[in-house]
Amino acid sequence: MRRSVPSGADRETEANDYEGASIDWRPTLVRRKGVPKHRLLTEQILADIDASILPAHARMPTHRDLARQLGVSVQTVSLSYKEAERRGYLQGEVGRGTFVRNRTRAHADRFMLDRSPGETVDLSIIRAVYSEAHERASRSMMRTLASDDNSAFMRPCRPIAGLDQHRRAAQIWLKRLGVEASTDRILITNGTAHGIFLAIAALVQPGEVVLTENLTDHGIIGLANVLGFSLRGLPTDREGILVEAFEEACRAGGVTALVLVPTLGNPTSHLAGAERRRAIAQVARRHGVFVIEDEVFKPLLDKPLPAITELLPDLGFFVTSFTKSVMTGLRVGYLVVPPQYSIRIASIMRVTTWSATNLPSEIAARWIEDGTAQELIEVQRTEARARQAIVAETLGEHVAQTHPLSLCAWLRVPPRWTEEGLVRALAQHKIAVTPSDPFIAGKGSEGGIRICLGGRLSHAALRNALQTVRSTFEQLPPVFDVGSIA
Repeated sequence: MRRSVPSGADRETEANDYEGASIDWRPTLVRRKGVPKHRLLTEQILADIDASILPAHARMPTHRDLARQLGVSVQTVSLSYKEAERRGYLQGEVGRGTFVRNRTRAHADRFMLDRSPGETVDLSIIRAVYSEAHERASRSMMRTLASDDNSAFMRPCRPIAGLDQHRRAAQIWLKRLGVEASTDRILITNGTAHGIFLAIAALVQPGEVVLTENLTDHGIIGLANVLGFSLRGLPTDREGILVEAFEEACRAGGVTALVLVPTLGNPTSHLAGAERRRAIAQVARRHGVFVIEDEVFKPLLDKPLPAITELLPDLGFFVTSFTKSVMTGLRVGYLVVPPQYSIRIASIMRVTTWSATNLPSEIAARWIEDGTAQELIEVQRTEARARQAIVAETLGEHVAQTHPLSLCAWLRVPPRWTEEGLVRALAQHKIAVTPSDPFIAGKGSEGGIRICLGGRLSHAALRNALQTVRSTFEQLPPVFDVGSIA
């Protein structure tokens, strides 16, 4: 349906100036099975803002007017507006209405989100700390690349598994993580998620069983839906999966692989000790089960721990990257495979991405060789400890599980509260957190709330946000959710 935009709509670009005229906006919701109405409406709002159908500073229809026009509830419109506001597309002003934000400023806000006291403090996304040291290192590398002859890594489109010089640098990095591998067993990937996809695609057929933690990174849950395998969660403790539960699942039969995060697992920050890792390897070897070891956080450890992959030369796959330890935007990963799988996985990479991107791989290699990567990891460790100290000081007994080097913490849901109620209550205070639902891979998982501590968040901003979290947790929940009724 065609939507009209008044020709005289106010396009003044002064920051914080929301004089916007009301707009005659007539969206059409195309229903899709399984997609809630509020999500459909949010998608339409975002798309029309990106397409300038809804111009900057325009006043959105009131909740009631839009609900009446679309034939939906006021609650549906309210949820949609709140989500669009959380994502930086709309701005609500008490007593005045809801306005389309200036998208140029919104893009800047997302980069500097944690520095702006008037915007949402985003504790919902797990990412590395970004400091002035990261900015200096990045700028220095860009200047160097601009003055160098880059043909050695910009011209080639082979080998698929990565350039030889990048795989030699990977060898150095992997050795620090307890993995000794020849270059023909190493593939350069576009991050850890890419490496896990390649390993699973090489091993698992639709319908086969893959095991993981009861609460696990949502990426593997998404892959189960994409690749069609059956994902089963195993119970965990503070060291990750229980060996007895792994053994029992293997004895039941039909298990092809185990995907696990032994180090600072997301979202609970569990850390498997040396004995736990050896015990997992023994069970896997006994039953012929492949192990895909997601070690994106292992570079943050300051004490060595064995790699499960090294204990399983024919069954172990090791994946790591720079995104959670060196710099979030440096999407370079290293996948170590058993020798017999190197050709198969390279062929899968060829038909999906051809190869990893050489430019970030070159940056990673140079930073490994000149020590910059290790220096930035030290920054991460220092910041993680400082931020976790603020978590312990501020939230105390509300912390269910975390680790001094983790970039997140898992919080208990207080009595009488629900996860959904807490997420909504904190959103009203402009604090974004994540409930347990995206991480649940198995039955019997206790609920919780994940808070993330990375990004450009200052210590003062973090402390203020966590004090708000604490005060919200210690309130009794409302008798009804006033945000959801007209």
